[in-house]
Amino acid sequence: MANCNKLFLDFNNDLRPDKKKRDRISTSREELRRKIRSYFIENHPDYTPYFWIQGSANQRINTVILYKDNTCDLDDGIYFFGEIAVSAKTLQGWVKDAVEGVTKIDPIHKRKCIRVIYQDDYHIDLPVYNKLDKADQTEIPNLADKNDGFSESDPKAFAEWFHEQKDDDRQLVRIVKYLKDWGDNIRNKMPTGLALTLLAVECFSENERDDIALNDTLKKIKDKLDNSWVLTMPTSPYDDLFSSYDDDKKKYIIDKLSGFISDAKSALDEPNQLKASKLWQKHLGDRFPNGKDEDVEAKEKALLEKASILASTPYVKKDGEVTSNRNEGKLIPDTKNYGGKVY
Repeated sequence: MANCNKLFLDFNNDLRPDKKKRDRISTSREELRRKIRSYFIENHPDYTPYFWIQGSANQRINTVILYKDNTCDLDDGIYFFGEIAVSAKTLQGWVKDAVEGVTKIDPIHKRKCIRVIYQDDYHIDLPVYNKLDKADQTEIPNLADKNDGFSESDPKAFAEWFHEQKDDDRQLVRIVKYLKDWGDNIRNKMPTGLALTLLAVECFSENERDDIALNDTLKKIKDKLDNSWVLTMPTSPYDDLFSSYDDDKKKYIIDKLSGFISDAKSALDEPNQLKASKLWQKHLGDRFPNGKDEDVEAKEKALLEKASILASTPYVKKDGEVTSNRNEGKLIPDTKNYGGKVY
């Protein structure tokens, strides 16, 4: 069985945007916030925007990944407190006006956010919320939707909920990132990152090795989907993320999931680490590192056995092999002379 745990840990590090990109995103975020504040002071002084990073980039979640095209995203929620005298679409439109001209690409007015695109690098989504009482921690914010107006949605509560699910080793966070990379590698009809996050939490199978944990989690996800296609948000609006999935999409996901499970099993059974890594790459993409062209587990076992012998009473055979059997060789002398003058 090829142990690919170290490869997965390296892969997890590679999925994180590098510091230069993170710094650029941070600079862009602050520039957008400054532009939005200035716009509302000048044009709508009765509306004061407040900001809160949400989604995978939030520190309580921290499952953001670098996509296969080397891009990533950030969700920066904009909150307005008090009574709102305009429609959700109008309020979103004001935010769009505020960020016009920041990049060469015009901002996009999506249903539930304004998207600012930094071409071939990253994008920042700006969802808009309204809450009557800023100090009331029990009040659920209302998210602006340009088609359906305002409706309850609580990204802060979700961030806290996810934080409470995490294990001490943060393996759940890594499993979420592996699943999100799998979805990104395939794309097409795959579940959203949020749906994959909920599936990971519900079906998480902890193990000291990430390759085994991912394999076991995948199997539990399939068992769940074979039984039910209901995936309910644990926080407001408590909606079913699979409610819009048709039979074709469900079949597509099951087919991809079944193929992943089959190859994951083969990878775990394969003694050669390089061959095992190629099986993982079929589903996680070329960024997953190549393993060594050897039976890594057998080599590690032999080294551990040799270390155990040396830690006890070692003997050496005529051919130089170390053994713990006194009848097969001569005792290795215990020397304390490591060089230098002897007194």
